[in-house]
Amino acid sequence: MLSSRTAARARLSGVVSSNSSLAPSATCVNNHQFKSNGKGSPHYQQQRTLLGLSYAIDKRFYRWAKGVLPPISKTENIALGCGTIGFDRDIFGGSPSLKHLIDTYTPKMSPEEESFLNKQVSHLCSLLNDHDVVTNKDFSKEAWDYMRDEKFFGMKIPKEWGGLGFSTHAVSQVLAKLATQCFDANATVAVPNSLGPGELLVRYGTPDQKEYFLPRLANGTLIPCFGLTGPHSGSDATSLIGSDCRVAKHPGTGELGVYANFKKRYITLAPVAGVVGLGLNLSDPDGLLGGVGDEGFTVALLERGHEGLRMGPRHIPLNAAFMNGTVEGENVWIPMTSILGGQERCGFGWNMFVECLAEGRGVSLPAGSIGAAKSVVAGVGAYARVRKQFRVPIAEFGGIQEAMAKAGSDGLITIAGGDVMNAIVDNHEAPMVISSVMKQNCTERGRRIVECGMDVAAGSAICRGDKNYLGNAYMSLPIAITVEGANIMTRSFQIIGQGLTRCHPHMSDLLKALQLPASEEKQGVQTFVTQFYKIVGHGVTNFFGSISKGVSSTVSTKIRSKTAYKNGDDLLAHHEKQLLRLSNNFALTSDLCFTLGGRLKFEELLMGRLADALGAIYLGYATLHHYHRRRGMEGLEALTEHAMLRLECEAQDALYAASENFPGPLGPLASLVMKVGCFPLGGISRPYAPPSDILTKEVSRLLTTPSQIRDMFEEGIYSAPEGTIHQMTDLIKALPICVEADKVAASLRREKREPTADEMKLIAKADALRDALIQVDVFEHATAQEAQPGYLRPALLGTEERFASLEKTVFREAA
Repeated sequence: MLSSRTAARARLSGVVSSNSSLAPSATCVNNHQFKSNGKGSPHYQQQRTLLGLSYAIDKRFYRWAKGVLPPISKTENIALGCGTIGFDRDIFGGSPSLKHLIDTYTPKMSPEEESFLNKQVSHLCSLLNDHDVVTNKDFSKEAWDYMRDEKFFGMKIPKEWGGLGFSTHAVSQVLAKLATQCFDANATVAVPNSLGPGELLVRYGTPDQKEYFLPRLANGTLIPCFGLTGPHSGSDATSLIGSDCRVAKHPGTGELGVYANFKKRYITLAPVAGVVGLGLNLSDPDGLLGGVGDEGFTVALLERGHEGLRMGPRHIPLNAAFMNGTVEGENVWIPMTSILGGQERCGFGWNMFVECLAEGRGVSLPAGSIGAAKSVVAGVGAYARVRKQFRVPIAEFGGIQEAMAKAGSDGLITIAGGDVMNAIVDNHEAPMVISSVMKQNCTERGRRIVECGMDVAAGSAICRGDKNYLGNAYMSLPIAITVEGANIMTRSFQIIGQGLTRCHPHMSDLLKALQLPASEEKQGVQTFVTQFYKIVGHGVTNFFGSISKGVSSTVSTKIRSKTAYKNGDDLLAHHEKQLLRLSNNFALTSDLCFTLGGRLKFEELLMGRLADALGAIYLGYATLHHYHRRRGMEGLEALTEHAMLRLECEAQDALYAASENFPGPLGPLASLVMKVGCFPLGGISRPYAPPSDILTKEVSRLLTTPSQIRDMFEEGIYSAPEGTIHQMTDLIKALPICVEADKVAASLRREKREPTADEMKLIAKADALRDALIQVDVFEHATAQEAQPGYLRPALLGTEERFASLEKTVFREAA
């Protein structure tokens, strides 16, 4: 991820508009040019003086802004220039287009990919008992061998190197399906297919490196890992503190290479990896590189067994079983042939890392949340109808309906966001801002989804064992929230910091102008002032656009019928209009952030709120994109409406909170401008409200009874073979039987009659299924120690010791 320091410095670019009144015309005129032309009239002389004064003020303003902005290092410049911008830029510009999104991005899988999902992934799931995996803290050798033989670790490696050459969308679907059975399998397969370093080798490896490593990575001979984070790095990945290497010549052979010291932690797959891609901070104090390559972030490829390399010790993240551990070494010799891409790629590591990071953050981690959403809707939705309290299915209770509706609409949002993100990456884009939004927003929604599922499943979700399909996911989601840039940092620091710099339509050019050397000051001043005025113009446009759209959207929302969503055309048109209004509001607020200047980097509460708004807007468009593709499915309008109302509320509340708390010396003025622009009619122009109870009940009904919406969520989940005991599969199969039995029972009560033989059989079958499916696992021995012959639990041993001194040891003797 982008480092905190990088993001902070990037955000300092906002300083250039903190004194807008000081910047007059961008026109630059040379006084000597007037004299040579012989123009000497008083009027002309006055014009010349004014224009000269204008340039002088422009130059002074430029120099002031340049002095306030801290120097941006080469590494930081690379980081800010990596990746691509697209739909995120449209949102920052205030003019995103749903039609453009629909026309440009379509997630799809090939028949080969679909076959792999249905066959190989299903078979792998059948080899994994989630409870056993977590208890043993490892997979069986059979499962490891199957993952290797079927190239689960080489899905993204091109076929020419022996891999499967799968699309990003296919990889996402594989990871999501694995997550419905075993989160540890999801994590294990995700790493080689995002930051492998297989992906880096394909793009940047030397011919010799590709020829040696890629076939071995594709067939699983070498399991890869990537070592970046250290004890003092955390979310500040670019600091590489404690991971240094120095260019030197080997004392014995004279070969050019580096001596490295490193101490990495939190490295997934390190305990079993055969090769590690190692992020190092390279220095060349003696100039031995000779102009080939550069200092800075460099990636080395080291195989297990490399002299001085230590891999093997494990971390145990919460209750998870996936391999995670340390990579360490002191004074390790690394020849230049082991630098990824060779000597010429020394110092190029940040380019490599950032351009590949979009897949790990924006695809792999959200895929786990997609799997969790499908598990909760499919499994817990069925459980809510199977489980009865007070002789009524708990799905009829208001609290359960609220939880299920939230899980369902968050699930739809996560699936929709993932589909669009996958299609963006498959379109050969690397959207750093959107990938950060996806990582932070979808992993957080995943946590909320599982929490809702835990609340509904209650006792059956907290008792561990084969029947529990939620508990391990519940303990795994906080890991996804923490890794590859902790959510708390991503939300409050990176998304808006990088977004303002990379995605604002005019900020990037302005920032580049401030980085020009003194010899190019004239060009710098011209560009700076031109872009500055464009920023002001952009803000004015968004201000008036926000007012007009705010009034129009308020009116259309207030007069809209609560059932208007049932017309799909109205659903799309209405919510696209609201998202365009919110995008204008967001763009205006982004422009106002420039009034903070360098203070912006300290205003993380503001940036967090804007990240919430940006996330809600992007995911809103993704949800409409999903509706457009899947339209015609019964019940999809209700679920989409529920999701859109919640997203619009999130964006509105975040923007309103920002307007109420806009910081800085100009905060009161910025707050006033924001309130007038975003909420021109005051509270009336904050029209978005949470879904109604009627809509919530309808969505819950769709999720807890047989429906096309449930069918959609059941797509791509693991279903155990016939005759296999598997809790989630059995719940899904029991649902229609229990629903039908409840209908019969209700009919019998209403008609006051006895059941027929077939009806009695159906009710008895449903009752038997209910009794079996509400059971939880019970263990004679909870630990290996308890299973030892003669073992007595310490508490019972203490009881025996106390009774040994008593004359009477049972109540009947004492009575």
